[in-house]
Amino acid sequence: MHKTIVVKDQRYLNHITGDNHPESPQRLERIYRMLLDEDLSGRFTEVPPRAATKEELALNHAPDYIERIEQTAGKLHTMLDPDTQASAGSWDAAVFAAGGVLSALELLMDGRADNGFALIRPPGHHAERSRAMGFCLFNNIAIGAHYLIKHYKLERILIIDWDLHHGNGTQKSFYASPEVLYCSTHQYPYYPGTGSIEETGEGKGRGYTVNIPLRGGQSDADYITLFQEIIIPVADEYKPQFILISAGYDPYYRDPLGAMQVTPEGFSAMTALLMGCAAQQCGGKVLAVLEGGYHLEGIAESAKKTLLTLIDDHRAVTHNKPSEKPLLETETVIKMVKRVHAAFWKALA
Repeated sequence: MHKTIVVKDQRYLNHITGDNHPESPQRLERIYRMLLDEDLSGRFTEVPPRAATKEELALNHAPDYIERIEQTAGKLHTMLDPDTQASAGSWDAAVFAAGGVLSALELLMDGRADNGFALIRPPGHHAERSRAMGFCLFNNIAIGAHYLIKHYKLERILIIDWDLHHGNGTQKSFYASPEVLYCSTHQYPYYPGTGSIEETGEGKGRGYTVNIPLRGGQSDADYITLFQEIIIPVADEYKPQFILISAGYDPYYRDPLGAMQVTPEGFSAMTALLMGCAAQQCGGKVLAVLEGGYHLEGIAESAKKTLLTLIDDHRAVTHNKPSEKPLLETETVIKMVKRVHAAFWKALA
């Protein structure tokens, strides 16, 4: 059993998005209730977040953008983007969301925990240097990766983004850098419109962005095969010093915003595969960071399976059942990704 930490804070519920907005406080309320389940009792350590400083936010965001978000504090309603807004408590929630990631990273890097799950909001992977979008204010996981590079002198960080939507903000943050390998599975073409196979990075970062765009309908078997055929081989070749997961649960089979067919067991299997890589490469250091997921029952059950796997990865099912095979379209995507990335990764040649 691993020593697993969970970042949790009531301030995250004070980011109010309005009636009928999919990214509602109820998402976290449901997850926080799930943490009280009997089979989780005493099996993880709750960690309160600290606030990220403006200097830490500026690792990934422009100072004038940070000021713009700060100016929303105390204001009932500020539209930042057609689908992204701030309320009176959003600045605090966002600063403590980014800071929650940093709190967890500090504990993991200091050896006081093995792995963790930052159960935070607002989400982050769409937020760009000077732009809020896709329900995101600050890019929590990108800030975390920059923090690992700056304060712990890490040179190889793996970010796996299994959210239904492509993490355009995270990709942009590290597009020219070999210090972060960004791998994304996502529905495409779909919001935000980025994430084609041909987007592989630029300059010294060429080959360090691996996009796996999918049309929809992919199930556990498809995702597990994608991990086994592309993500894990590339990750093992990269030899990451830390693994970060943008854990979005909108690929869940009943999610209202997506067309995927992943079950909670599928998220468990992906987590276990990444933990196997982490055990070999970086002393098991994995931090999952909550992103999307808009079916309340689905996000709670899927996050629970992820957390249980972080606590005890031996309980997870990591292989396809004999009756399950990936879609032909998925096999085609695998071939296309390998064709594009064979120039960068021997494991895909």
